[in-house]
Amino acid sequence: MGGIEKPMEACGTEGVIRVQRRLLALEAAHGARAVVPALRDAVRRVPELSREPASLRGKDRDLLAALAELCEVIGWLLFDAGLHGPARRANARALALAELCGDRWTGRLVLLNHSMLQTHTGRPRAALETASRVRGPRPLPPRIDALVLIRRAHATALLGGHREAAELIGRVRGRFLDGVSRHDPPWAWWFDGTELLGHEGWVLARLRHWDRAIPLLQAAATAPGGPAYRDLFGAELLSALAGAGAWRDAEELLVDLADRAAHTGSARTVESLAATALRLRRRAAAPASLRDGAAHLLEVLSARERPPAARP
Repeated sequence: MGGIEKPMEACGTEGVIRVQRRLLALEAAHGARAVVPALRDAVRRVPELSREPASLRGKDRDLLAALAELCEVIGWLLFDAGLHGPARRANARALALAELCGDRWTGRLVLLNHSMLQTHTGRPRAALETASRVRGPRPLPPRIDALVLIRRAHATALLGGHREAAELIGRVRGRFLDGVSRHDPPWAWWFDGTELLGHEGWVLARLRHWDRAIPLLQAAATAPGGPAYRDLFGAELLSALAGAGAWRDAEELLVDLADRAAHTGSARTVESLAATALRLRRRAAAPASLRDGAAHLLEVLSARERPPAARP
């Protein structure tokens, strides 16, 4: 792996930054699951990543900040790869390192990521509490405030607070349109219009507001470019179409997603596709051709999980 050749003590802060950029580039191209071997290699080669954060107290602040950012990236990638326990531990390490060097913005990003992980793993009340920790004594800049609202909306929807979740997601666009301010952290770049559309549609789909959710998810899923994890919006679009009983559109999308499913690098996307395919296969009201397509999608997803056959 380029950029992960030397122990971090030998290459310093710039070396940490190179590792982080390399991991993000790999994920953008191939998805989080494909990056797991590189994550293991990074942890093995960077001594500080295996040490208790408290033992690093007194290290150069820039190095600590770079390590905190690297741990944040590792935690997010582990989450999207479906490795939830390691992701929790990486998030805890990233938070501790951020606190050591006083990097509140990286700490806030970790909390936003961790709130998303908690919602995904069925802990919406914990997700709300984590999201609340992002706020501080001063008002957040618009983009970060919008992200907090998104995390709260997802968790609240899971808790059954439909009216409150709809109100929360309704406030997101206004905050997003307030634009980027000079107070926004550098990492806010990835929260763009496509991300906004996808999460608006996803929350509305959780609330079963199909007529509003489907166009938003459609726009997010078909937006050009973007990192590999945004295939998740296509998976959530399929779920919404199935929920709405839009059989023809669901079948067309399912065929397209099945063609790409073998190469999907996001475990979250795979889980969403599998759950929807299972529902469709058992849905008596769905056309036989759609149920057959769902069975095929499950076969594709199952095959990608099996290890390759041993050579004779």
